[in-house]
Amino acid sequence: MAKGNKPNHRRFGNIRQLPSGRYQASYLGPDGRRHNAPETYERKGDAERALSLIEAEIVKGDWIDPERGKIKLKDYAEMWIKERPGLRPRTVDLYTWTLNKHITPYLGTVQLGKLSTAMVRRWRADLLGKGVSPTMLAKAYRLLRAVLMTAAEDDGIIPRNPCRIRGADAEHAEERPVLTVPQVFELADRLGRRPFGNVRKVKDGAYRLRFQRHGEMRTHPEIFLTRAEAERALWEMARDGRADSDQDRRFRGMVLLATFASLRWGEVSALRRMDVDLVVKAVRVRVAFVERSTGGLLLGPPKSKAGRRTVGIPESIIPVLKEHMDTYVQDEPGALMFPAAKGGPMRRSGFNTRTRWVDVVKDMGLPGLHFHDLRHTGNMLAAMSGAGLKDLMARMGHDNVRAAMIYQHAVRGADQVITNAIDQQLKQHDEGDDDGSAGVLAPVG
Repeated sequence: MAKGNKPNHRRFGNIRQLPSGRYQASYLGPDGRRHNAPETYERKGDAERALSLIEAEIVKGDWIDPERGKIKLKDYAEMWIKERPGLRPRTVDLYTWTLNKHITPYLGTVQLGKLSTAMVRRWRADLLGKGVSPTMLAKAYRLLRAVLMTAAEDDGIIPRNPCRIRGADAEHAEERPVLTVPQVFELADRLGRRPFGNVRKVKDGAYRLRFQRHGEMRTHPEIFLTRAEAERALWEMARDGRADSDQDRRFRGMVLLATFASLRWGEVSALRRMDVDLVVKAVRVRVAFVERSTGGLLLGPPKSKAGRRTVGIPESIIPVLKEHMDTYVQDEPGALMFPAAKGGPMRRSGFNTRTRWVDVVKDMGLPGLHFHDLRHTGNMLAAMSGAGLKDLMARMGHDNVRAAMIYQHAVRGADQVITNAIDQQLKQHDEGDDDGSAGVLAPVG
């Protein structure tokens, strides 16, 4: 039989000795129910100290029901994503993927009440040791911290957020490239170019290449070991002018407008004929496509409230857009401005395949260039105009000033101005007369 405390022996809580010889502490919580301390103790004094700490938590209003902390992180995080207000579908996909890829396999079965800063620190170290990039790890840490912040501050499941690792949320993304204006036009002219030719399999598993030159089909003298090698040779011949080619120019206007009007992929791919006014020289952004990780395509509002905007179109690309609209866009006001080959919305994967984006940017000496870098280029050009902060925010479609200020700072070269000013003073010092005061301590005040 376990031995209980004598009546009225303790002011708060009870302690009893278990058959094992260890001591168990229990108490009445603010909810009127009896709770056991989270563990048993070897000495009675340890159990008494535990009850004293629990009593202090109740007095200060910091007491947490230990039963609520038994929910597993995986279950709580999935519920958090599902119930989080205002998340865009693509953000839901990103959070779900990050949770399942980098958080659940390591911490998913841990009860919220047992999570500690030390456990979070070990989790980060394990991910880094397995080759997860610091950028991806920062995203995962921010998601975990947000989930546990809700558990601590809103739901009161845990006393405090265990994500308390300084600098763990810092994301040091690599600097994205900025194209020159000639590079933008070169890219637009290269995309969609296709050579005339074909690759056929011959005996012994080799491949023969046939190509058109000046309208005449010819056979390449070399035999290729793989189809990929033969196709690569055909594209190189077209690029060098040794094989005939044509160009699907539907992508040219899309690249130029996305760049010089600072449009996101989802915005430019959702434009309709009625959104582009070549007389007023402006494009109106009303909606945007969002492509889910499941493959679904949703049409909804732009990324932010400021995303609904009207942006001026440079006069230099008006002829390109007019040619595009006359050739590829149906007459109805609601017709897609940049449709896919079969008339439906253009998907990013289809765009990359038909334009051979990866190969083209690599040939231009810009490996790793993303479509979004076109918007980055347009933002830099806008900042170079000297426009004010609010005007830049309106053109870029940003709700806050941070991004616009980054572009302003980059263009102004503030640090370089400071450096030049310091250098100018040094030059003046070198060119001035030496009055013998160099190295002499001057009094202050």
